[in-house]
Amino acid sequence: MNKTDFKINRREALKKISGAALSGIAMLNTTTVFATGNTKLGKPFKIGYVSPQTGPLAIFAEPDTFTLAQVKEAVKDGITINGITHPVEIIYKDSQSNSNIASEVASQLILKDEVDLLIAASTPATTNPVADQCELNGVPCLTTDTPWQPHFFGRGGDPKNGFEWTYHFFWGLEDIIGSYTNLWEQIPTNKVVGVLFPNDSDGNAWGDAQRGFPPVLKEKGFKVVDLGRYQSPSSDFSSYIYEFKKQGVEIVVGVIPPPDFANFWNQAGQQGFNPKIVTVAKASEFPMAIAPFGERANNLSVEVWWSPTHPYTSGLTGQSSQQLADAYTKVSGKQWTMPLGFKHALFEVAIDVLKRSEGPGNAESIRDAIASTDYSSIVGPVNFKTGPVPNISKTPLVSGQWRKNDKKLDLVIVENSQAMGIKTQDKLRPIK
Repeated sequence: MNKTDFKINRREALKKISGAALSGIAMLNTTTVFATGNTKLGKPFKIGYVSPQTGPLAIFAEPDTFTLAQVKEAVKDGITINGITHPVEIIYKDSQSNSNIASEVASQLILKDEVDLLIAASTPATTNPVADQCELNGVPCLTTDTPWQPHFFGRGGDPKNGFEWTYHFFWGLEDIIGSYTNLWEQIPTNKVVGVLFPNDSDGNAWGDAQRGFPPVLKEKGFKVVDLGRYQSPSSDFSSYIYEFKKQGVEIVVGVIPPPDFANFWNQAGQQGFNPKIVTVAKASEFPMAIAPFGERANNLSVEVWWSPTHPYTSGLTGQSSQQLADAYTKVSGKQWTMPLGFKHALFEVAIDVLKRSEGPGNAESIRDAIASTDYSSIVGPVNFKTGPVPNISKTPLVSGQWRKNDKKLDLVIVENSQAMGIKTQDKLRPIK
C-alpha cells in the first residue's frame, strides 16, 4: 500500500475537510478539475509531495491529510496564467521515515510522474534525499521542517555558491541554541548539561564542534556531559543515565525520535534520574508523543516553530494561526501540532510559486519564481534572498513548556529572545 497511488476526487476532499476520518490513507494522488469560465483549460501543474507517513517519524505527517484537503479546496478553480487555467495535481508519497526510500520515491516522482515541483518536509531523513534528487535531475524543489544547517551543510552546500534547484525555509541551530540557553537561564541550576544526540544528520549537526551546541555552551559557562552519538533506534539508555547521575546533570538536551525519548524518559524515572530541565527536540514537540508519560510530561520543554498564538495569517486560506489550529481540531478531533503550520506554509509557498511561473513544464521559470519569493505565510515571512546562505530563508523560533491542564497538556510559550514579535505566556518552571 505504501507504493500504491489512488485518486480522491473533489467530493471526497470536501468530505475530508468537513470531518471524515483523517487516518488510514497511505498514498494520495490528488487531482482537481473545475469549470473554466472564459479561460482555456491547460495542462495540470503536478506537485510531488514526500512525507514520512509511516515509521518512527510518522508523527510529523499527522496533519497531512487535513492539509491536503484544505489545499484542494483552495485550488479547486486552478491556477490561471496568461488566460489558460491549469488544474493542480498533488501526488503524495511515503518516505517510510527512511532516507533511501525518500530518495527512491522522489526519483519516481521526477522520472515517472514528471512533476513540475517537488516538496518535502520532516527532518533531514526526508528533506535531504528529496532535495538531492531534485538537484541531480534539475527539478524545482521546496522543503521545510529541518534546521537549515543539517539541510544545507548535510548536503555538501557551499555558502559561496549554494544550490541551483533546491530551496529550504526553517530556523537554524543558532536560533535554537540561543533560545534554549536563554530558556535555561530562567531558573537556577548547576549548568551541567547532558546531551542525547543520535548518529544521524540532526544529531551530528547539533553536536558539531564548530557549528553546534558545544562551543556556545562552553562560552556561556555550561559543562557538557557527552558520551558520543548513540545509534538510533535505541532501547537502552542505562549508560547515559548512569553517567548523567554521576556527573550531576541538571539539564538534558537532545534531538531524538519519539520512541527513543520514550525509552530514555521511562528508564530515567525507573533509575531515579530527576533533572530540573529536559529540553528535547523532535520527541517532545508533539502532544500525542508525550501524553503517555502522564505526570512526567508536565514541564518538559521544547522549541516552538509554530503555535496558535503566532501572529501570522495564511495567504492561501486567510486563516489566522488560531483559526487554522481550531479548524484542525474540529475536523480531526486532535490537539494542534507544530507541523500543521509548516505543512500548510509549504503548500502556501508552492502555490504562490506556481502562480508566478510561466506554467507547467517550465522548470526554469518555476525555479526562478522560488528564488524570487517574498511571501507572508502562516509561519512568518519566506524570502530566499535574506540568507543566511543561498537557497535558505529563516523562520522565527521560540521555546515553550508543556503544562498539565486537567486531562490534556498545553504548550505555553516561555522564551522569545530570538523572535520578540511572538509573545511569551509565562516563565520556565523546573520539573518536579
